[in-house]
Amino acid sequence: MRSCHTVSAGFDDPNLVSCAGLVPVMRLAERAGLHDLARAHVRVPGSPGSNADVKVAALVAGMVAGADTIDAMDLLRHGGMGRVLTPGRAPSTLGTFLRSFSFGHVRQLDAVASRLLVNLAARAPLLIGADQVAYLDIDDTIKATYGYAKQGAGYGYSKVKGLNPLLAIVSTPVSAPVIAATRLRRGPTNSARGAARLVADALVTARKAGATGLVTVRADSAYYNHDVIAAARTGGARFSITARMDPAVTKAITQIPDTAWVGRPCRATPQGSAFYFIPVVAMPSMKRLWTKKKATIIGSKASRDPAISIP
Repeated sequence: MRSCHTVSAGFDDPNLVSCAGLVPVMRLAERAGLHDLARAHVRVPGSPGSNADVKVAALVAGMVAGADTIDAMDLLRHGGMGRVLTPGRAPSTLGTFLRSFSFGHVRQLDAVASRLLVNLAARAPLLIGADQVAYLDIDDTIKATYGYAKQGAGYGYSKVKGLNPLLAIVSTPVSAPVIAATRLRRGPTNSARGAARLVADALVTARKAGATGLVTVRADSAYYNHDVIAAARTGGARFSITARMDPAVTKAITQIPDTAWVGRPCRATPQGSAFYFIPVVAMPSMKRLWTKKKATIIGSKASRDPAISIP
């Protein structure tokens, strides 16, 4: 027995609510000041920018409900949704609003998002223990796109055509991660492009959201450069970034005698394994990068794959 492909589901009953979970979510967003923040910071010229607070809130509600396209935003008008939430906007209206954005308007939304996170952290236990230890993880990903007219789409390191968003995630050992900052970039963009500014912005947001204790910026070797590390240190954070295995680093590691490595147990690895570290003075290339600074090269003795960590 097979399903009939001519049958489709529709939420047209006036008493049927397809996404009842949106009610407490949007109530919390309103208490955290989403509408007020969008009204104060988002300034899109012309008629597309009218009622920006309503449109921003509608976009947030649609994404929370699972809408991943402009047309899918119509779910906010299904059935009895208008009885539990204030009337939203048609997908075409929301699409016109977004297409009117320039990079400056995107930065206005960044201002709304960072302040909303701070307000949410004051009303809900988002970052438990952040006053002691918190982590800021930086990484990018590829979002596949389709069609030839998508602005900025291209082939990046994954060989998938799409866009390349950069994310900054804040977490603690006892709390789930939350997004502190984002940048949507062209598909072929280098991973580290704009990462230093993102780190600086995310650290400010994390501090205001309650991460007043030790904050460690973590990233892979794609972000192994002076600007990213300087942004972390300027923001008062430590960092753990995988060192790129260039010839200078590889040569320096191979010249370190086995007796110079000091074992330290690591709870994140299987029982019995350990990390090994050695002072940076044994690696001239790192010493030149961090003049008058002390550092530690942390890595696996077996793989010789180091990471930089500043105490």
